[in-house]
Amino acid sequence: MTLVYPQIVTGADLLRGIIKLDRLAPLLQRRGATSVAIVNSKLYGTRSFYKVMTKYGIRPVIGLSIYVEVGESERVLLYLYAKNDEGYRNLLKMSSAIAVRDSETLPLQWLKAYSAGCIVVCPLTDISWDTCRNKNVFQRVLTVCGDSLVAIGVARSGGNQHSEEEGIEVLADEMNVAIVAVYESRYLHKEDAFAYEVAEAIRTGYKLNDPARPVNNQLASHVPEEAELAEWFVDRPEWLKNMSDILLACDVSLPPSQSLMPVFPVPVGETASSLLGKNSMAGLQRRFGTIEEVYRERLRYEIAVISEMGFADYFLIVEDFMRYAKENQILTGPGRGSSAGSLVAFALGITDVDPLKYGLIFERFLNPDRVTMPDIDIDFADNRRAEVIDYVARKYGKTHVAQIITFGTLSARSVARNVARVFDFSNEEMAFLSKEIPARHEGTLEEAVAHSKALRDWMAIDPMRSKWLEASTTIEGLPRNASTHAAGVILSPVPLVEIVPLQNGGDDIYLTQWPMGDVEAQGLLKMDFLGLRNLTLLDRIRTMIHYDKRTRLDFETIPLDDEKTFNLFRAGDMTGIFQFESEGMREALRLIQPTTFEDLFAINALYRPGPMDNIPMYSRRKNGNEGVTYLHPQLESVLKETYGVIIYQEQIMQIAVRVAGFTMGEADLLRRAISKKNREIMQKERVHFTQSAVNNGFPESAAVAVYDLIVKFADYGFPKSHAVAYSIISYRLGYLKANEPAYFYAALLSSMTGNHDKTMELLRESEARGIRILPPSVKRSQYMYTVENGAIRMGLGAIKGVTPIFFEALKEARKSSGGWQTLFNLADGLGVEAFTEKAISPLIKAGALDEFGQSRAALLASIKGATSHLLFGGESIPKYSPAESQNRMEILESEKQVLGFYLSDHPATEVKKAAGGGFNAISTLATSKDREQVKMVGLITDIKRIRTKKGEAMAFVTIQDESGDVSCTFFPKQYSLSEGQLVEMTIIQLEGTVERHRGKPQILVQRINYTPT
Repeated sequence: MTLVYPQIVTGADLLRGIIKLDRLAPLLQRRGATSVAIVNSKLYGTRSFYKVMTKYGIRPVIGLSIYVEVGESERVLLYLYAKNDEGYRNLLKMSSAIAVRDSETLPLQWLKAYSAGCIVVCPLTDISWDTCRNKNVFQRVLTVCGDSLVAIGVARSGGNQHSEEEGIEVLADEMNVAIVAVYESRYLHKEDAFAYEVAEAIRTGYKLNDPARPVNNQLASHVPEEAELAEWFVDRPEWLKNMSDILLACDVSLPPSQSLMPVFPVPVGETASSLLGKNSMAGLQRRFGTIEEVYRERLRYEIAVISEMGFADYFLIVEDFMRYAKENQILTGPGRGSSAGSLVAFALGITDVDPLKYGLIFERFLNPDRVTMPDIDIDFADNRRAEVIDYVARKYGKTHVAQIITFGTLSARSVARNVARVFDFSNEEMAFLSKEIPARHEGTLEEAVAHSKALRDWMAIDPMRSKWLEASTTIEGLPRNASTHAAGVILSPVPLVEIVPLQNGGDDIYLTQWPMGDVEAQGLLKMDFLGLRNLTLLDRIRTMIHYDKRTRLDFETIPLDDEKTFNLFRAGDMTGIFQFESEGMREALRLIQPTTFEDLFAINALYRPGPMDNIPMYSRRKNGNEGVTYLHPQLESVLKETYGVIIYQEQIMQIAVRVAGFTMGEADLLRRAISKKNREIMQKERVHFTQSAVNNGFPESAAVAVYDLIVKFADYGFPKSHAVAYSIISYRLGYLKANEPAYFYAALLSSMTGNHDKTMELLRESEARGIRILPPSVKRSQYMYTVENGAIRMGLGAIKGVTPIFFEALKEARKSSGGWQTLFNLADGLGVEAFTEKAISPLIKAGALDEFGQSRAALLASIKGATSHLLFGGESIPKYSPAESQNRMEILESEKQVLGFYLSDHPATEVKKAAGGGFNAISTLATSKDREQVKMVGLITDIKRIRTKKGEAMAFVTIQDESGDVSCTFFPKQYSLSEGQLVEMTIIQLEGTVERHRGKPQILVQRINYTPT
């Protein structure tokens, strides 16, 4: 017999199957299988399946499992196979049609159009046919399939004959339809059956011991051997032959990659290239007024290359949606990646980086010697990115635009927890697994077990835990769920369903069923629409300034030599500054002491693994403490701006041009070849470079030395175009922090709502700058933080329990009755629906009603009275209810309860006053000397107890005061004396010495003097 496998459900089908291609293909090759068909419920994994099977010399067949509606609430399973290219295209459409319907089924009549070019198998032994296994239903299926070949499928899973098999044979004879053997495979080996059950339980959300769990109908769904099949169908070998004939009749090759560039609508008499030239020249005139010849020449060159490569439409498309964004005040980034090296992109307003000013290279972006699809990635304010995608979908048609799918896989940690859940492990066991397999673990689950004695000991206690590991490792790495790629959007000149299968996505935009690699392999244009939080921050600051001052800040006019801004960078004062916030980056800034914008993007590029080793040398040379040297005089013009240090990929390209006489296109190919580390190519390029350099007048020894230098830095080099573009965002944030600090902090605080630690840090920083923090106010606060006469007013959204819906009701009430003087005025203004204890209590605890002149205790006690007055009225003026007075600590704890931090004061402040002062503030430790003696009061916020190598107990304790927090080390001797006094959320007084760890101060505790109660 000809061995074929007609119904393989792979692991790509989101746990409906658990077959992994890298195990399936070699198994089928060893068995001598001729053909194999994939029949997932969507076309997930199709391209990978096709490529892998072809690689192993097995004929791949593209199929699909679908459910067809044959009556009200009745649906039956069909297998469809693409017999030819028409059938393949219909499978794309069919899978898409099913995936965009809520029921995920196909109306029977739709099969009439979609079955052309396909072979249809009706598996009458499937449970879905139990109530439809009759001549009438089958005839209707046969009729709508028209000229397509239709066969009846009979399964004998595990060799068990179906009770209706005899009747099915009669039906087949009556209808003159062939019977074929079906044997659906969802897992590889018999012993994988349990792992499949586990996968199914994860997919459906059940636990294995749940009596309501659906019955497993896939008891023999392994990949059977040839002998098994022969035994199962020993009396009907012709059914096996019929099935193999069907697969061998299918002859479909995946369409080759083709350039599917969308077409931009141009006016009559124009071409895309001519319009691109006009728009680019007009854009430069808007930017410069008078255009220098060097710009004209560069522009002509770029347009010629873009047009020759067939990308003029692409640039016009990007220009168009960027124009839309700007016309609708949607903030876009100044550029990203290598596209910032294009003058055309700058002229069209796609980027805000002048490539000639910064020495950026067009060929790093588009190289006529390396024809690949262009890649212009665009950053948008993340809260408005979807608007631009929606515009593109409306302009080019919903059927031509889609976002790209991405799959979340069962990583080691994820699979461990998911399988543990369906095993119904206890909360303690789940917590143990989370601890032993940290989120950052990048290896397999087996590797995690091998490296953890605790895990091995845990497993040895209970045999069920060994089954947990076995099931987990079998399904590890499989796709678990589908979601939308963070950035990728595709645009097609033809309806996408002709090229890729689709499904419903978010915001009424379709989603591809294939991930990015498969979509790009088909030749479709992918554009990245990225949401960048820092652009939203910039936009929020600008909006606040405009609202208060009635002036709109133009970011492009911000001077790049502002001294206040550079003072900020030199001090490493980088909280809230994009890309420069890390402690290491701050240290680099303090070391280098930047004085120009060029320094900033150099630091941006330098602070990465590898290049950061050159930061000290860059600093010494920049600040005149070390002479600048060059390997060869010809390198000076290229490396002068970076003091002889190779930092950028563009410098590598320029060196190749100067030394070896390469074109920029050849130089880009050299850069790419070296970065791939292919020894054969690197040796070939060494000969090529050296010979070219010698021909260019260089001594061979110098040429070899320069090539070695290029090889050394090829991995380290960072795209200068990206460094420049992203550093503009950083600089703009720094400029606003230096020149409009209140607005900067108000916007940054708004973006940090819910992050209490970061909020406290920002509030302390703001106050240190002399910016007052005003408490929340029902009469004055907006939902977010705002600026009020140079101070920052806390927003009501920072209070737990205050919802946007409540705030909208409050805002409306302010318009008609906002001059409230009492709690009862507020109640009348809000009305009975909005004025509830749940809504008002958090406001009182946060101090938002303090302006009514009553204690918070009295306000809380009077909520019910105010509500009763609203409901029942009465002529008498309501009065505040008496209440027990609260002490200061109780008030502060209530604040922390609803805000997540202490606002009015800090508990440590009260204790310092009571103890008579003389204590160090935590914020002053940054300037303390090592071994300096300090005396502290702080609130214990975290305790980490450990044991030394000798087995002695010690602890790291974090304490907090009104100015910050610091880690305190209790070595074993001191810990043994203090252990009983170390309790989280209590105040502690201690003495110790300052020591620095990785640049941050910490305290080595010598004694605890007194712990207040």
